[in-house]
Amino acid sequence: MGCSVCDGASGGPFRARAHNGGMELNPLEQALHTARALVMADLAAADVAEADVVSLVEDAVTHRRWWVEQWPEGAEFVAGLVAQDVQDALLERYGRWPLCPACSPEDEPHALDVEPELGPDPHWVCTKAAVAVAPVGALGEVLRR
Repeated sequence: MGCSVCDGASGGPFRARAHNGGMELNPLEQALHTARALVMADLAAADVAEADVVSLVEDAVTHRRWWVEQWPEGAEFVAGLVAQDVQDALLERYGRWPLCPACSPEDEPHALDVEPELGPDPHWVCTKAAVAVAPVGALGEVLRR
C-alpha cells in the first residue's frame, strides 16, 4: 500500500516531489507565498512592516487564497491583488501607502497605484506623473536612491 501523499492523493497545499521524499508547494500556494513575500519586501523597504501591518498582509493572503481556489487561472494576478488589498487596508487604518517617491517633495503627497489592477507583472505606478516606479516587490530599489 502506497503513501497517499506520494501517490498524489493529498488534497493539502503540498504535493510530493518524485523519489526524494521532499515536499514542494502546489502552484496556487506558491503564488500566494510569492505574493506575500513581494508585498512584505515593499512594506519592509518603507519601514512599515510592523506586526499589525503583517497581520493585514496575512488577512489579504487568506482572502485571496479563497479567490485563487475558485479561479486557479488567476494565480499570476495574486501578487497585484494582495498589494492592492494591503494598500486599501492601510489607507483605512493609517493613511496612504506607498507614498510616491517619483514626484517632487513640494508636491502634495500621494500614493502609488498598482497596475494592472488585474493582470500579471504588477507595478507600482504614479498616475500623476504617468510613470511606472517599480515592480511590486522591488520598491526598495527605488526608495534607497
